[in-house]
Amino acid sequence: MAAAPVWSVDPRTGKRREQVAVEATGQEVDEAVRAAHAARPALADRTVRAAFLRTAADLLEGAEDLLVEAADAETALGPVRLTGELARTCYQLRAFAGIVDEGAFLDVVINHPDATATPPIPDLRRYKVPLGVVAVYSASNFPFAFSVAGGDTASALAAGCPVVVKAHPDHPALSELVAAVLRRAAARHGIPEGVVGLVHGFEAGVELVRHPLVTAAGFTGSVRGGRALFDAAAARPVPIPFHGELGSLNPVVVTEAAAVERAEEIGAGLAGSMTLGVGQFCVKPGLVLAPAGEAGDRLLKSLTDAVSGTAAGVLLDHRMRDNFIAGVAERAGLPDVQAPVTPGAGGEHTVSPGFLTVPAGRLAAEGEHDLLLEECFGPLTVVARYEDESEAGAVLSRLPGNLTATVQLSAEEAAGEGRGAEILAELTSLAGRVLVNGWPTGVAVAPAQHHGGPYPATTSTSTSVGGTAIERWMRPVAYQGVPEALLPPELRDDNPLGLPRRYDGRLER
Repeated sequence: MAAAPVWSVDPRTGKRREQVAVEATGQEVDEAVRAAHAARPALADRTVRAAFLRTAADLLEGAEDLLVEAADAETALGPVRLTGELARTCYQLRAFAGIVDEGAFLDVVINHPDATATPPIPDLRRYKVPLGVVAVYSASNFPFAFSVAGGDTASALAAGCPVVVKAHPDHPALSELVAAVLRRAAARHGIPEGVVGLVHGFEAGVELVRHPLVTAAGFTGSVRGGRALFDAAAARPVPIPFHGELGSLNPVVVTEAAAVERAEEIGAGLAGSMTLGVGQFCVKPGLVLAPAGEAGDRLLKSLTDAVSGTAAGVLLDHRMRDNFIAGVAERAGLPDVQAPVTPGAGGEHTVSPGFLTVPAGRLAAEGEHDLLLEECFGPLTVVARYEDESEAGAVLSRLPGNLTATVQLSAEEAAGEGRGAEILAELTSLAGRVLVNGWPTGVAVAPAQHHGGPYPATTSTSTSVGGTAIERWMRPVAYQGVPEALLPPELRDDNPLGLPRRYDGRLER
């Protein structure tokens, strides 16, 4: 593999600034993976792991000014947004440190022998162990929270798995800076710096998922790129789990009663959600089922007013800008599609938000309008006007899997009257997170969070946000008839580590 320079590119101008790094060769990928593999023993102590994660958060906060400046130069997301995202990233690292300290993620279960059971139960002790080296593929739209120190890295390290990160080409300089911070944090606790590897380049990403010492992968990006890596992970001589977040339409259903009750509020809320971050959030609402008629007209007027007053913005790179402009034009050219606020080029380097409308009947059956059921990355949403509930249901039945699905209900429907529960059940089959009278943008880092969904939203049933994200990087092992002296301390009767566990059927905390 020939080495090539990696440049930092200004998304405001499209001009490259300086050489940041060199695309990794196959040998360099191999060296990074082997260094990570060799660092596994240093993560075995949970106390050390937790301290490492907390130190990483402290050092990232200490470098805030430098990191935010570098991130803004490469992404144009702005200091306010990036400062908040860095704070989220540090919170996430500390949250996983707390999970490591608690130990419940190990899922300890102990069964003593029971000769009276049918069949008899031998001495069985089960817990979870780390898989090994994890490949992490950074996302473009979250240079902190879904990148080098993001959720995949934090959860993998918390599980006891070293990582090798494939940097995103939109923020290579920031990736180098963050990786250096994580390595300094590791060194403070006697952990080899190879515990966090970093490689650049498309071919390096392919080499990484194929490396025999890589045991799992986490990806956030496009359907096309993620599916190619997913297939490569499955085609290995030893297939590995590939946890990919690929794409999502994030449908919204507005009932007629909700539109009658608060059309203006819904329109304004939709505008804020679809234009947040210049429409570059993975949970941006991309399809809205709204009623035809007077109440729906009021909603569209509110949406028009709010979107028209939203300034043009810069997308993460010019390739995304070109794809957005082309995608809008292709969708707007379909029969019966109208553009009350035309999205597209806002200037030489910016894009303007907007939305399209289409009769829902056009989406109820297979045809050329299926393009409207595909994600268009950027500040665009499609409002499909339905004539009756059956037409809305027909559109929902054709949707692929999503990260989120939202329903806007009236007060009576939210109290249990009407079809609220029925719509909720329809949406549950479509998405990993279902919202009522809210908006999907904003993914809280919380124990109950689930950021995933049926394919193509994700390639597995796991979450990439929240405490249970750690489960992706572990596997269960059961020990049968092993003498106490040979058991891992986590599985001994006297519980020397003070772990929560299920002991002969009883939950002990």
